[in-house]
Amino acid sequence: MLASSVKLTDLCDFVENPDGSLTRNSPFPDVPPTEQKTPGSKELSLSKDIPLNPNNKTFLRLFRPLNPPQNTKLPLIIYYHGGGFVLYSAATLVFHQTCSDMASHFPALVLSVDYRLAPEHRLPAAYEDAMESIKWVQNQVLDINGPSCEPWFKEYLDFSRCFLMGMSAGGNIAYHANLLALNIDIKPLKIIGLILNVPYFSAVTRTESEKRLIDDPVLPLAISDRMWALSLPEDTDRDHEYCNPIVGGSLEKNKIKRLPRCFFRGYGGDPLVDKQKELVKMLESRGVDVVARFDEDGFHGVEVFDPAKAKAFYDYVKEFVYTTV
Repeated sequence: MLASSVKLTDLCDFVENPDGSLTRNSPFPDVPPTEQKTPGSKELSLSKDIPLNPNNKTFLRLFRPLNPPQNTKLPLIIYYHGGGFVLYSAATLVFHQTCSDMASHFPALVLSVDYRLAPEHRLPAAYEDAMESIKWVQNQVLDINGPSCEPWFKEYLDFSRCFLMGMSAGGNIAYHANLLALNIDIKPLKIIGLILNVPYFSAVTRTESEKRLIDDPVLPLAISDRMWALSLPEDTDRDHEYCNPIVGGSLEKNKIKRLPRCFFRGYGGDPLVDKQKELVKMLESRGVDVVARFDEDGFHGVEVFDPAKAKAFYDYVKEFVYTTV
């Protein structure tokens, strides 16, 4: 599938309002969770919504396989959706379907996090919500045999096998959340892997792939730059550590080398691919175990539009999850 077959206006349709907020016109509908199997449904997983922080209007959408394996505890994938920090939610159809498919395919429990969006809530708000989701899981695990524990966790969760995962901006969030989680005690929860699908990073200095794909139909540089401007703390630029981990403050050696095993997925047709490869090299130089799968054929977010690419990605991630200890 070619990037040229995807219209930018189908993905990044928003209007900036005079008060600094956005009017968002998503091409993808929001869908409710599927708490029970219904006749004729093609869903392979069940799902439910759980409040995270009512004051922030954030929530979690938890997925489990429709027919989980017998007498087997499942890994947990904490998932952060994409959208340039400014678009979409955990209820958006494409991300709901992704999490449902992964829960069934791996199999695993998948916890999709609905975080606050910029510019109404600039970074680090999304990172704070990500950390809140990790702490929520920890609190459930601490009460795993108690009356207040989430029932699906009690029945199916192996809390020694937790992974953080994200696509695009969600990959950025997963990366920064994992770094932040190194600073706090989350026992007995164990984050043993980090899964980054086309993670959203950039810098002031253009990479060769950004120059080559400046007018990319899926993620043109002008739109990417605008989403960073709407998301980063005010009076900062794209060399802020949230955007550019290569030169940012989080490069501190002892912290980076404590990251768990990492999986990267990227494509030659993505303007961000060279920055993603830079991050892989930096992590490897710090001693992090990295599994990288970069294909020339593909573009930013191709799995949303190409079922064959989605299947290949799920197969890679399944192998990573079940070979990481």
